[in-house]
Amino acid sequence: MMPSSFAHQLAVSSAFPRLSVGMNEPVKIGFLAPLSGPVESWGLPGLNGCQIWVDSLNRSGGVMISGRRYPVELRAYDCGYNADRAQNGARHLVEEENVKLLLMLGGDTITPILDYLNGRKILTSTLLPSDLSPDTPFLIAPSELHPIYNVTGVEWLSANRPNLKTVALCSQQDALGLPSLATYRAAFGCAGMSLIKEVQYSAESTDVRSIVQPMLDANPDILCWCTSYTPMVHAMTEYAHAHGFKGQIMSCTLDHYERLVARTSVEFMEGTVFQFPDFDDPLLREKTFFFNQPHVFFEEYNRRFPDSWSAVSWEYAAILDIWHSAVEKCNSVNSVSVLAAMKQLGHVSHAFGPAHWWGHDMFGIDNALVGDWPVVSISKGKARVVAFGSIPDWLARHGETLKQEMSDLGQLWDQRLVTDAPRPGFICEPPSV
Repeated sequence: MMPSSFAHQLAVSSAFPRLSVGMNEPVKIGFLAPLSGPVESWGLPGLNGCQIWVDSLNRSGGVMISGRRYPVELRAYDCGYNADRAQNGARHLVEEENVKLLLMLGGDTITPILDYLNGRKILTSTLLPSDLSPDTPFLIAPSELHPIYNVTGVEWLSANRPNLKTVALCSQQDALGLPSLATYRAAFGCAGMSLIKEVQYSAESTDVRSIVQPMLDANPDILCWCTSYTPMVHAMTEYAHAHGFKGQIMSCTLDHYERLVARTSVEFMEGTVFQFPDFDDPLLREKTFFFNQPHVFFEEYNRRFPDSWSAVSWEYAAILDIWHSAVEKCNSVNSVSVLAAMKQLGHVSHAFGPAHWWGHDMFGIDNALVGDWPVVSISKGKARVVAFGSIPDWLARHGETLKQEMSDLGQLWDQRLVTDAPRPGFICEPPSV
């Protein structure tokens, strides 16, 4: 967040309600996400990144509130991407730990606890803006604009590899997969690429052959895994390699891509496109986040938590950066005050540069930060940023198409209010026998 005048800060902080904190009482941050199971790589590495952030802040004295510093503590609860466990975790973190901010992955684990969190005005973050609605004013998506940033990868691919014309894609049928499927549908269509095969599969499925073989049979130029879970991304990629696929692979995430390079080949993985960079990337050295040194954060992370870097290693910590700035602007950890500071005190910078609050047309509320996002490609076995695409520019040109695709899969906020509503265009490939 950009600095404002002292007079402005004073005026704002005096207008907002304050929540006093004892001199030695820590400010607690809740972390409610999968720390085990098939979605672990989108939870546990994020907790690791937050611990680095918290340790660094506390070494400098903690968070400053009204001229006094307070330590920050993390309180984590493993929900395993299970809705019942998420409900138990939310109650524990709110009622017993008294957390002032709740960090979540989102999706199917957040839906059953939104009323509980909103009723208690718990400032909660999600990595999935599709969780947002006008009924959730204290739910924010300030770090990851999943899955809308995937349009940048498709647009880059269209411009730089124009010979690629046909696509086969697949997605699991859950709150992570369906919005991703809608986004890729829109992005490929707007890029003039033909979708020749689509496979939707159960989120519990491990039958890789029934998913990938029909896609291969369609003989596409591009295989797209959408936002499949990491174990499935690896299994599907290895299946495609074993069955002689020679075309383009695309995925939202590609956690532990080095293992895929080792299990397939450098040549097979060359040019694979996804959306999450390593933080030692030369093109990130000019980005002003994580203490202005993203490569130092990357080195520290890998030193403390080797072989665990993933798409979310930095994302929850990036939310803490924005929260921290807002807390020190308004001199409070009260959710109403902090949210107002986030929205009203100048421009906000997310991980990859300036961003603005957006989301009303799609989600009924402007609680998501939108800006540029990196396009990443594998080159000689190493992930490298090849471009930064503008999500706002794409939305200005194609937002209505994306909204229609979201609607077709029942992912608009007003559709999700009716949980049993049918999903037009919902096509499920039957598993092969």
